[in-house]
Amino acid sequence: METRPTTVPVRLKLPSGDQGGDGWSLGVQVFDPDSGRFLEEGRWMPIPDDGTLEADLAVPLEPGNYRLYISPVHEQRGWAYTRGARIWVLDVRVDEHEARILKQRLTTIAALRRANFARRTREALIAFVQIPWSNRALVGSLVRRDITARYRGSMGDIFWSWLNPLLLMATYLFVFGFVLHARFGNDPSPAGFALYFIAGMVPWLAFSEALARSPYLLIEYRTFVKKIRFPIETLPVVVTLSGLITSATACILYLIALASIGRAHWTALWLPVLLIPQVLLTLGLSWLLSAAGPYVRDLVQVIGIFLTLWFFMTPICYAESALPPQAWALLRWNPMLHLVRAWRAVLLEGHAPEPIALAKLWLIGIFASFAGFVVFYKLKKSIPDVI
Repeated sequence: METRPTTVPVRLKLPSGDQGGDGWSLGVQVFDPDSGRFLEEGRWMPIPDDGTLEADLAVPLEPGNYRLYISPVHEQRGWAYTRGARIWVLDVRVDEHEARILKQRLTTIAALRRANFARRTREALIAFVQIPWSNRALVGSLVRRDITARYRGSMGDIFWSWLNPLLLMATYLFVFGFVLHARFGNDPSPAGFALYFIAGMVPWLAFSEALARSPYLLIEYRTFVKKIRFPIETLPVVVTLSGLITSATACILYLIALASIGRAHWTALWLPVLLIPQVLLTLGLSWLLSAAGPYVRDLVQVIGIFLTLWFFMTPICYAESALPPQAWALLRWNPMLHLVRAWRAVLLEGHAPEPIALAKLWLIGIFASFAGFVVFYKLKKSIPDVI
């Protein structure tokens, strides 16, 4: 839409010590206050001798919020505010043919950036809690739709959501347990290998399924993304819960098998304490990959390779003792390693997770979920334009 200029009257006292003479002028730049995107540059004016600016500043006529920077500017040296000089910042609201100043302040660009960061962090933190909770009914409906839609029309229908992970585990179990004769030191029998392998595979299935789908998620749901009022932040929540539910069947069957052979422990009650950081970590990475997917289309292919590498860098189908000592410098930063250890501890070894490792899992999960949401929240406005 073509915009026509309108004006807003200002009377400002310029800070003492502002540049004057020697080619210095007073300039205006217009920005989008939400994204920080530069919109246009206003006219340059002589710096008043008495230090008081009285002028009608041009702003776009198109309705919206705008932020004006008023700063000394030089043809060769550029804008003074970029080197730390104080500037006047005006927040302006344009309604139809009227413009009015909402707020004005004398500040620096560094202080303004800190204030913007704090404001956006507060907004993201509120949205991080509010959006999934307020849309929980929608999330539940989409999870059911997601699980049933993937296999609709096939002979196995929804049972494929349970058979797929079971067949995948059976394949790895056959290759590593019976062909390669891999064993775990805690229980060197073939049955012991199967139990330890499945205890590590169950959390990995839920984690990897959500991450594998995330880069293409917003493209898959493009009709929802282009709807103005649809909360697209819920889509990574949907795939995270969908992956968790499909692997829950394997977990339930596994717990029944442990009970039937007398290997069940009361420490299995620790599972909810492990599931929460697992879900938070999965959510954070899903938000991050979902936001990046529309911009980096190759991410769909790259994530498959990355997850394969991550799987074999996590001692799921082999014992930790098989790793060379040099590998631990890298693997100790692998959150899935600590998660798999914790699952095996509570399900097979009959003791609680290590407190320090559990605390690290929670911290990593909380940080990853919030960081991933912040990235998604920042990019979501421009995502419909690139899909």
